[in-house]
Amino acid sequence: MNYLSDIEIAQNHEMLPITEIAKRAGIDEKFLEPYGRFKAKVSPEFLENNGRKNGKLILVTAITPTPAGEGKTTTTVGLADGLRRIGKNAVCALREPSLGPVFGIKGGAAGGGYAQVVPMEDINLHFTGDFHAIGAANNLLAAMLDNHIQQGNSLGIDPRKITWKRAVDMNDRQLRNIVDGLGGRVNGTPREDGFDITVASEIMAVFCLSENISDLKKRLARIVVGYTYDDKPVTAADLKAVGAMTALLKDAIKPNLVQTLEGTPAFVHGGPFANIAHGCNSVAATRLALQAADYTVTEAGFGADLGAEKFLDIKCRATGLVPDAVVVVATVRALKMHGGLAKTELAEENIDALAAGIPNLLRHVSNIKNVYGLPCVVAVNRFPADTDCEIEFIIEKCRALGVNTVLSTVWADGGRGGEALAKEVVRLCDEEKGDFHFAYELDCGIEEKTEAVVKRVYGGRGITVTPQAKKQIERLTSLGFASLPVCIAKTQYSFSDDPAKPGAPEDFTVTVRNVKVSAGAGFIVVLTGDIMTMPGLPKHPAAEGIDVDGSGRITGLF
Repeated sequence: MNYLSDIEIAQNHEMLPITEIAKRAGIDEKFLEPYGRFKAKVSPEFLENNGRKNGKLILVTAITPTPAGEGKTTTTVGLADGLRRIGKNAVCALREPSLGPVFGIKGGAAGGGYAQVVPMEDINLHFTGDFHAIGAANNLLAAMLDNHIQQGNSLGIDPRKITWKRAVDMNDRQLRNIVDGLGGRVNGTPREDGFDITVASEIMAVFCLSENISDLKKRLARIVVGYTYDDKPVTAADLKAVGAMTALLKDAIKPNLVQTLEGTPAFVHGGPFANIAHGCNSVAATRLALQAADYTVTEAGFGADLGAEKFLDIKCRATGLVPDAVVVVATVRALKMHGGLAKTELAEENIDALAAGIPNLLRHVSNIKNVYGLPCVVAVNRFPADTDCEIEFIIEKCRALGVNTVLSTVWADGGRGGEALAKEVVRLCDEEKGDFHFAYELDCGIEEKTEAVVKRVYGGRGITVTPQAKKQIERLTSLGFASLPVCIAKTQYSFSDDPAKPGAPEDFTVTVRNVKVSAGAGFIVVLTGDIMTMPGLPKHPAAEGIDVDGSGRITGLF
C-alpha cells in the first residue's frame, strides 16, 4: 500500500481561515495579530479580559525514545481532535520545532499522518519568527558582554569565567568550541567561546517560563553571564541589556494560534529541548489554552523521565498548574526494541522481547502514578504488525499497576482513532482525583535534589559528582542558588546517563559532570553523561532530501 507522506497529507488539506479557528477557541478577532491567512499571534489582552475559569489540563508523555518511534506529538494532536469528536471543547498546546532536528535526523514536531497541526511547512521552518527573535536576544547579550570588556571592563569581568555562549538554531558541531576576538586589539579580546543551539539557550527557557512582559524583564535581568575576577556573578542587568533584549522579544512572547487537520485550535509556542532544557511549550500558551477550552492537551518532550519530570518539577512548581490526567504513549515496536530486538526484527510477534522491554513502560507509569500521584492512562499506538497477544500482554501488565490501556490509531484515522483515548481521559478527569506531589522539596541541596530524581524517577542507585562539579555546586550554594529546582541534562535514550542502556536498567549511578545556574529561568542545570548543547548533523541529514519546485511547493519535509 502506498501511503502519503506527512507533508503530502498536509498540502492536500484545505485549511480554515485563522479567524474561524479563533472563534472555535472563543477568541475575538480584536485579539488576533494575523500572520497571513492561517497563522496568528494572540494578544495577552485576551487573558486579561475574558475572566474564564481554567479548563482541565492533560499532559501527554511517553516511554524512552527508540528508533522505532512512539508518536507523542501525533497522539497529542489526535487526542485533542478525539475530544472534540466526542463533544468536548478541546484545544492543544505544543512546542515549536527547532530547525536543527528538522534538517538533521529527528524530523519536525507538527505530528504525523492524519493527526497534524498545519500549516506544517511554516511551523517546521520559520513560523512566526519566534526562534529568530530568541537567538537575536541571546546574541545581543553576548555582543554587549564582549563589548563591555572591550570598552574598559568597568565591571571587572574575567574573560576566563564567561559562561554565556552565542546561539544559532541549527545543528552545527563546528561551533561547539571556538576561539574568537582574534586580529588585534581593535577586533576584541581573544578568548575561548562557543555556540549552543537556540533551544538550549537560557533565553528560550526564560521565554517559556515567563507569564508576561513584566515577568520576562525580571527573568532576563537575573541571567548570569559570567563572573568577575573576584568571583562575583555578572548579570544581564549589570550590562544594561534587558530593555533591548525585551524589545526583540515583545512580539515573540505572544502565543501562536494554528489548527489541526480537523480544525481544532492549536497553540504552538516556544520549544526548549527536554534533554538539555525543560522541554515544555510556553507558560503563556498553556494559560491561554486553559482559558480557551474545557480541555487542554499538552506534551512534554522525550520520555517521561525527562519532559514529564521537568514539566512537573519545574513548570508546575513555577506556575501552580497541575495536570488532571497524564497519558503515557508507547508502541509494541518500541518496547520490543527495549527488549533487545533490532529495528529489522520488529514485524514478527515476540512476547519474550516484549516482556524484556515492558519494564521501561511500567517504570514510567509507576512514576506518574506513585511518585507524582497523578491519574494515568497508557496509549498504545497500534501498528499493522502488532498482534492481539502482544497488545493483551501490555494491557495485563498495566492493569496490575491499576492503569488502563487504550489503543490509538490517530496516525491513520485522525480524531476518530483517538475517541477511545478521549473517553478514558475524560473519565480520569471526572472520576480519579490525583494527589499531586513533587519528586523533591526545594529546601534540600543541589546534590540531594539531583539524587532524588535519579533514585525516585530514573530508578538508579545514586549519583557520582566530579571534582569540578563539586566546586561548581559549592560556588552556586554560596551565592544563594541552592533553593532552585534542578533541570537535569542527560541522554534521552535511557533512564541512565548511558544511551547504550535501554529498557529499565538498575544498579546504575549517574555522573554529574558540570553544574551551572540558569538564574533567569529559575533552575540549576545539571549536566550528566556526554550530553551536548550543540548537536551535530548525521551522515545523511534530512536537509539532503528537501527541495522546492518552481511554484514554491516544498517537498521532502517528512
